[in-house]
Amino acid sequence: MKTQTLALLGALALGATTAIADEYKAGDLVITHPMAFETAKTAQTGGGFLTITNTGATADMLVGVTADFPRVEIHTTEMNGDVARMMRVEAIEIPAGETVALQPGGFHVMFMGLGGDPFEVGEEIPATLMFENAGALEIRFQVEERTMGDHGTMNHAGN
Repeated sequence: MKTQTLALLGALALGATTAIADEYKAGDLVITHPMAFETAKTAQTGGGFLTITNTGATADMLVGVTADFPRVEIHTTEMNGDVARMMRVEAIEIPAGETVALQPGGFHVMFMGLGGDPFEVGEEIPATLMFENAGALEIRFQVEERTMGDHGTMNHAGN
């Protein structure tokens, strides 16, 4: 009985660790569900998405992202008819008491120069978010399956 209880507690602890592994904290900022979609074998770019909640009384800024790729930038999406064009931005403001979502069709992290090494479902992409006030925060983007409607036609030439 004691062994079964310990095994159950261990399994619950592992489950709790897994459940909160999708949430990161830096100062007053809470970052949830960092993810990227799987990419085609020939893709040269991949997008990263997450949600940032500022629980504090002072605004902060996401000023950069680093990862093991030739280039990593923060982008926004501008629509021109039915075509989405990716534009680099210097920073994203995270107002006090608000939540900002980096999501398809809006702000996102752009990983560039995949060089024939596609993002595969289940893979983790280590990265560091850099905030003006909260500082650096190491996270992992979880690669998830792409479903229809996740990503439209995009032009990444607008850097």
